[in-house]
Amino acid sequence: MALDLALHIALSGISANQRALQQTSHNIANADTAGYTRKRVALSSEEFHGNALGVRAGEAKRDVDLALLAERDARGGAASAAGLRARILQPIEAVQGRPEDNSSLGARVAALTQGFTALRDSPADPELMRGALRHAQDVAVQFRDSANAVQAGRREAQNGIVNEVRTINDTLREIADLTQVIRGETVSGRSAAELEDKRDVLLTKLSESLPVKGLRQADGGIILLARNGVSLPLPTQGEDVLSTQNAAPGPEAFYGTGGSLPGIMQGSTDITRQVLGGRLAELVQLRDATLPRMQAELDVAAVELAGRFDAVGLRLFTDASGAVPDRTLGHVAGGHVGFASRIRVNDAIPPNALPLRDGTHATAGGAGLPTAFTPNPPGGPAGFTALIDRVLEHALGTEAAPGQPWSAFALNGLGPDGTLRSAIANPRGIADFANQAVRLHTEARAEASAAADVATRMRDGMEARIRDRSGVNEDEEMAMLMRLQNAYAANARVMSTAQSMWDTLLGAVR
Repeated sequence: MALDLALHIALSGISANQRALQQTSHNIANADTAGYTRKRVALSSEEFHGNALGVRAGEAKRDVDLALLAERDARGGAASAAGLRARILQPIEAVQGRPEDNSSLGARVAALTQGFTALRDSPADPELMRGALRHAQDVAVQFRDSANAVQAGRREAQNGIVNEVRTINDTLREIADLTQVIRGETVSGRSAAELEDKRDVLLTKLSESLPVKGLRQADGGIILLARNGVSLPLPTQGEDVLSTQNAAPGPEAFYGTGGSLPGIMQGSTDITRQVLGGRLAELVQLRDATLPRMQAELDVAAVELAGRFDAVGLRLFTDASGAVPDRTLGHVAGGHVGFASRIRVNDAIPPNALPLRDGTHATAGGAGLPTAFTPNPPGGPAGFTALIDRVLEHALGTEAAPGQPWSAFALNGLGPDGTLRSAIANPRGIADFANQAVRLHTEARAEASAAADVATRMRDGMEARIRDRSGVNEDEEMAMLMRLQNAYAANARVMSTAQSMWDTLLGAVR
């Protein structure tokens, strides 16, 4: 081998090893950087007709499993969505309590029943009358507090939709800017590996709001596909890809035809129902289904309570105007929507609470209704129990009249647009309906917390696999550093030996 060729080979080896050493050192320095993946400089031999000419160092490349990245991001989106659901439902559970709590809605109705039971034993006792009235007030307050907590959650969901759309737009702009740089580096033949790491971090962030699958292109570009086939174009002029509007959802507000709540737009196309996964989809589900259903279940219980008491001759629960919704009409047509937020003890009930013994109005009875009733007149018998019996046996019981069950609780056609259905099964009375509603609402939060735990563990498992596959192992990098240093030293010795031979040859010529 000619000395000049030996020098060239050794020099190329030193140069290639120097680049590999720099990359390995860079890997070690960034071992704890979020999203950073191990990079390797590919070394290849240069040959001509089978003769070695030296070593060539390629551009730094990363070794990542894109399927694992996509799966991790999907699990991350699920964990983020479930955690958000649990967080929004938590305050509702805190207000409503659990079915076994003394402060829960079912317990309040049970306490009201006990109050009338005690009054039945001593109908002339004014303190027992006032005690029953206090229990009624507790029931009304619990209805309002529970409904207000649901509505606060719904407002939070609506505000969250606006914020998530803003986050998605901002992240898409960052991805678009970074992709433009990646394309430039790729076309120029330079490594874009670290830029791709940064883009993957942004994709992970985006997937928490709206899970996407990134289809990488040979030129460094990327196509983003959300679930259900929705394509998210990257902005070219910094424009918003998605848009929505602010709103203040009350109990009667809903999204859809005739509704007042805004959708999520991609240009002129409404994609609200196409959004799947991540926080954005969860917020839509909470705003349009989960929370309106909870509100509807509270409304049904409140309407039935007020309507059944009114039917036996005691207008105990009304709205602020003193009106009682017609429980026989549909949920929407009857104006039942939001009644749980408005229910109160009738202002016409005096502080002495005598109407709780005597009644407030006469009833004529009829099919599916309690029998006729005439109130105890002023100065009537102090031991009057006819109304109290009707309250205990019918208003708070399961039958409108002996042998005649009340018409079924409304379980379909619920919500502000009449499209929702309750999962409450065969309620046996007001207290049972309330207990089932509270249990379902509590379970919804518990299920969200459990789902968040499962999805988080799966995401962390995927993250561990990615670290094993593509992360920086400092021990391995240090070992690689030693091998490269030894190779560098070997090439240096070759150069030193070749230089010595050159000097000897030149000395002989002189």
